[in-house]
Amino acid sequence: HTCHRRMQSVGGLTAIGIAGLITLSMIGSSHILSRPGQRAFRTFRGARWHAMPFASRTRVFSSESKTGDTKVKLVPCLSDNYAYIFHDSTSGLTCVVDPSEAAPVRAALKQMNLPLNYILNTHHHFDHVGGNAELKAEFGAKIVGPKEDENRIPGIDIALSDGEVWDMDGEEVQVIHTPGHTSGHCAFYLPKSGTVFTGDTLFSLGCGRLFEGTAAQMHESLSKLSKLPDETLVYCGHEYTQSNAKFAMHVDPTNLDLQQRVKEIDDLRGAKQPTIPTSIGLEKATNPFLRIKEASLRSNLQQQVDADDVDVLGLLRSMKDNF
Repeated sequence: HTCHRRMQSVGGLTAIGIAGLITLSMIGSSHILSRPGQRAFRTFRGARWHAMPFASRTRVFSSESKTGDTKVKLVPCLSDNYAYIFHDSTSGLTCVVDPSEAAPVRAALKQMNLPLNYILNTHHHFDHVGGNAELKAEFGAKIVGPKEDENRIPGIDIALSDGEVWDMDGEEVQVIHTPGHTSGHCAFYLPKSGTVFTGDTLFSLGCGRLFEGTAAQMHESLSKLSKLPDETLVYCGHEYTQSNAKFAMHVDPTNLDLQQRVKEIDDLRGAKQPTIPTSIGLEKATNPFLRIKEASLRSNLQQQVDADDVDVLGLLRSMKDNF
């Protein structure tokens, strides 16, 4: 597989729409359809139909989503990790993002009758690269990761720099350096499918711990991701949403969007369904780490309206570490 690379700034991205219908499928349930500006869906029990504006950001989740010719399948790994299989039915391209372990990814590929062309790693932690060696040996896949972390990602073949745009066999991949959790962390943004893989930087209702980076770095990284189009689907590294929701409610209890979302999260997890993907717009409305400028949140944290953004984020992260 040939790869082509060109340098291009990722900053100031223009808004895009997700082309066509989005189809989410779930074993034992009906298909869920939406169109631009309107979201119509059936509950996973098939009880009734709902229709509401996209701005309300209510979602139904499943283990597989499809946008146009591309499909993303969630693959649970270890205790709470997700790897993601991305497939383009037109080109035949298949990649996996952050395979913690080989066995569940191998099983999913076999079930889908797919090859594996690339392995994308957002950072070097073992629970994101643990399956690299086995999958590369078995499928001959190329391993792709951030240039800043190339010495710590096992088997890496292609190292990409911040702001680089990589042609993954016809699929444009924009590389966004997102340090904070680790020094070399990156996110992969695929504009054609309206998808971003954020690893352990941006979580559903949270952000990653600051193991190697600073609050200032995390603030900058989250700011970069928040500039992506609101409809961008976010695939993060872990199923932490329900735990994150408890902290979010602790620091932002008057947020009506958050209150509604917590109910939906509890229903999903009670039914053993994933809460991923989320979206940039949904996170901006409900994730406290993307709401640090909000006066109500600052008041709850006993922070002045003009307090430094980095200080507020650092305080939030410290509180979450000890929550």
